[in-house]
Amino acid sequence: MGDRNWFSEQEERGLDVARAQAFLGRFQIETPSWGYGDSGTRFKVFRQAGVPRTPLEKLEDAAVVHRLTGACSKVAIHIPWDRVDEYANLRAYAQEVGLTIGAVNPNLFQDDDYRLGSLCHPDARVREKAVAHIEECIAAAGEVGSDTISLWLADGTNYPGQDDFRARKHRLLETLSRVYGKLPVGMRLLIEYKYFEPAFYHTDIPDWGTALLLARRLGPQAQVLVDLGHHPHGANVEQIVVNLLDERKLGGFHFNSRRYADDDLIVGAADPYELFLIFAELVKAEFVHTDLQDDARQIAYMIDQSHAIEPKIPAMIRSVMNVQTALAKALLIDFGALATAQASGDVLAAEGVVRDAFELDVRPLLRRVRELAGAPPDPLQAYLRSDYPQRILARGMGGQGWN
Repeated sequence: MGDRNWFSEQEERGLDVARAQAFLGRFQIETPSWGYGDSGTRFKVFRQAGVPRTPLEKLEDAAVVHRLTGACSKVAIHIPWDRVDEYANLRAYAQEVGLTIGAVNPNLFQDDDYRLGSLCHPDARVREKAVAHIEECIAAAGEVGSDTISLWLADGTNYPGQDDFRARKHRLLETLSRVYGKLPVGMRLLIEYKYFEPAFYHTDIPDWGTALLLARRLGPQAQVLVDLGHHPHGANVEQIVVNLLDERKLGGFHFNSRRYADDDLIVGAADPYELFLIFAELVKAEFVHTDLQDDARQIAYMIDQSHAIEPKIPAMIRSVMNVQTALAKALLIDFGALATAQASGDVLAAEGVVRDAFELDVRPLLRRVRELAGAPPDPLQAYLRSDYPQRILARGMGGQGWN
């Protein structure tokens, strides 16, 4: 079926294809600077030729992904991995290659002092060091033009009795309150959670409820960040999304896969239906529950993946395409028919409306969106046919990664 016939068929079904096209045309996803460098799992980093050696080369690779997808105009940075002498120069180079800097991510887990925690550490000296690092990141964010600090803590304990839960909670609130007080107007602190790992007995921010509690205690500039890889199997992430939206505290997403329970697998590769269902709730906040529209529009979307065995740039492009596909399907749910089925208690009809959208082939829509953005219809094939994969081999081995 030709693309023109596809559009006619969907419009005859009463689907708002024009609205979906407009939404996809403005949808942007940050890519992570560290996703372009050497990275892997806790067991092994398999070095690849051609990966970036400097923060500027990371921006060059990210710019290629943006040109080919038309949807990745921002790059998240991680400090100290992306620390430079002059952040104004990093900002200027990003603009030169067609990008802006997105979220700034502090690193509170790779210093020897953080063996027993950072913001929750029993030693006040270590807590001061962690606070100072976040304040450094806030200052850097101002210099690069970012309005977002994305905070994940590895803090926790390995053994019962190792530390006092309540004391650690109070230390965390005290240190976060000081950090929050340093945020300039318009800058957000996104609080990430993870129910286990790297600490094995308990983690200090294990779930969305704890992150929400902290964000509420801090104030309106603090919100919760949902990382799709940080949930136990069986968790209903779409329900978490709805609860955080309803509380006006959903600030951002990290896209990846919880198959590994962390950030190392491509989003939507193992469970595309879950990704689609998450987007269904986000789309409803935009077009159905319109009292949530302003909150939905300020959500920051970012890939957070450290590709272990895949080539870096193709893996990033594939990730972006998977996100766009899930979103496109969610945008074409017939929410009117869904509401009718729900109101009448017709369980199978309601589920059928949702499944019909998931099974829809949205490639014609995505081809048009990319064409309008000046991107190729198939970004991955365009990259593989380009000379860029060969050009970057001149960088050699041993790029700058996270370990």
